[in-house]
Amino acid sequence: MNTADAKRILETALLCSAQPLPLRDLRALFNDELGADTLKTLLAEMQDDWTQRGLELVSVASGWRFQSRPEMRDHLDRLHPEKPPRYTRAALETLAIIAYRQPVTRGDMEDIRGVTINSLILKQLEDRNWIEVIGHRETVGRPALYATTRQFLDDLGLASLDQLPMIEAPSPVDPRGGDQSALPIDEPLPPPAVEAMVAALDEAAPALAEAGPAAAQDDPQAPQPPFPSPESSPENQP
Repeated sequence: MNTADAKRILETALLCSAQPLPLRDLRALFNDELGADTLKTLLAEMQDDWTQRGLELVSVASGWRFQSRPEMRDHLDRLHPEKPPRYTRAALETLAIIAYRQPVTRGDMEDIRGVTINSLILKQLEDRNWIEVIGHRETVGRPALYATTRQFLDDLGLASLDQLPMIEAPSPVDPRGGDQSALPIDEPLPPPAVEAMVAALDEAAPALAEAGPAAAQDDPQAPQPPFPSPESSPENQP
């Protein structure tokens, strides 16, 4: 099979797939006759081939996909003028803390933010498939440990957590790794540090930061807006 035919098959599969395709699935297109290195070379060439088009080929956590380029967003949004419900500030701060300090317990998050976290916020993030429980801390009560998911990375267009923007606020530990047991959870982080986490998420995916008004605390009785459908997620753009 020549290179042009192989690229045509890859393009067809990727454009017709609603989800990112991992290399193992792409190899199945050719009955494993093409190795992983050959496929990566072809995919890199395809990225160059699509440089001047409105779509781009990217590698995300779950595999490879075509998505609309960021500069196309304003035009595509005109097809869906209805604005989805906005994220609450509390939800964004909670998501940012999990993304940059994972794995963390609910108690860790509350200590970092300095306020009580409404359990509905965690449920909404779980329902959106952005966070999940990956284990339990071996301490009194064995609290659940939360981390982000592959879907979270896919929606941000990232292949790994290493691609999250660095936060600019001073932090005692590397926000994307390091010894998690060294987290300073005995007192709240300074507001600029939490703000920097939210700003970094905004840099990774501006749509995430369409937050509503900030609240002094998370009122369990206060109505929480549902998370928007992934209409503006790159994988759902034509």
